[in-house]
This record gives sequence, C-alpha cells and structure tokens, in this order.
Amino acid sequence: MTTVTSATTPTQNTATSSAASNNGMLSSDFQTFLTMLTVQMQNQDPLNPIESSDYAVQLATFSGVEQQVQTNTLLQSLASQMGVMGMSQLAGWVGMEARAAAPAYFDGDPVTLAPNPILGADQVILVAHDEAGNEVLRQPIEVSSEQIQWDGTNQNGTLLPHGLYTFELENYNSGSLLETVDVEVYGHIVEAQGTSAGTVLVLGGGVTIGTGDVTALREGD
Repeated sequence: MTTVTSATTPTQNTATSSAASNNGMLSSDFQTFLTMLTVQMQNQDPLNPIESSDYAVQLATFSGVEQQVQTNTLLQSLASQMGVMGMSQLAGWVGMEARAAAPAYFDGDPVTLAPNPILGADQVILVAHDEAGNEVLRQPIEVSSEQIQWDGTNQNGTLLPHGLYTFELENYNSGSLLETVDVEVYGHIVEAQGTSAGTVLVLGGGVTIGTGDVTALREGD
C-alpha cells in the first residue's frame, strides 16, 4: 500500500524542478537576447540602419519561442499530475485479483484458470509449463469457457512444487490441432509501479503486467 502512495512525491518534485529549470533557462535566454539586440543596435551601419520592422520581427520570434517553452512546461506538469492521479486510482487495485494471460504463482492455494476454447474445437487439452519451460501437465478438460481451479497437481495427481507456471490450451477438431492459445489466470495484485514504459502491476511471485493486459478484476481472498 505504502509503495503505491509514496510513488507520487518524486513525480511531483520532478515536474516542479523541471518547470523551475525551464523558467530559469528562459529568463537567461531573454537577457542574452536583449544583450545581443543592444549590441546589434549599437553597431549598426549609420548609413544603413536596421529597419524597426526587423526588430519587431525578432521580438515576435523570441516571444513565440517563449510562449512555446511555457506551453511545453505546462503540458509536462499536467502529464505528471495525470500520472499521479492514475497511480492513486490504481492504489485501489492492490489486494484484488487481476485476470491476464500471464504466469501464475502457485503457493499451495488453488489457481483460477479462465480457458477460452476457440470456435470449432471439439476437444481441448490444458498444458502447463514450469518456470524453466518444462511441460508439467497435459490434461483434457471440458470444451467450455467456465473457470476452473487448478490445485497444483499434474495429470497423475502428483503435487508440483511452489513456483511460477504458464498455461496453454490446445484446441483440436476431429483429432487435428487447430490452434494453441494462452490461458488467462487470476493473480493477486501486491503493488502498482510507475515505470518509463507506463504503469505496471506486480502480481504474486514477482510477475509484472501492464494495466492494459488486465481483462477482469475481482475481490481478493
């Protein structure tokens, strides 16, 4: 809980520091511009002085740059604030269970699987692999999208060790393999993190998923 909430402070401080830096650079650049403009006026050719319209163009150009810098600073600040708001909202997700096509962490409690057989399949086989990629389960299940509870055993009833497991569903029709698809699982959300790639959710076992990968939420046990 604390990790999610405290993530807002560095973001706000960074935005404030960035804005102050941009304003300082802008002020410095404006003073440099005025100095250059004064030198230009002092050293102009008396017989061919610079037109006042030229000065107006230069001032207008600098003014446009100044406004653009200020606009960019404002947009950056707004984006940072929106990111903070997003993290605050996601804080409410911590403690819930998210469904996604991701590895499931088995710690002795049953894991909820959400198989989704493809259209035309008359037989489906659930396949599980351990973290090393070894196949540890191959078992026919009903051709249904109903959720099932995996108790951590293989097809022989042997209890598998605690760890991360990935699940696939092989879809067959008349004995021919049509397609193999990932099986979505429910994982307990333990943390939300802001990264350079966006906000991610940390599930049990250290599994990370993007918020866009979540297809369903439910209350945690």
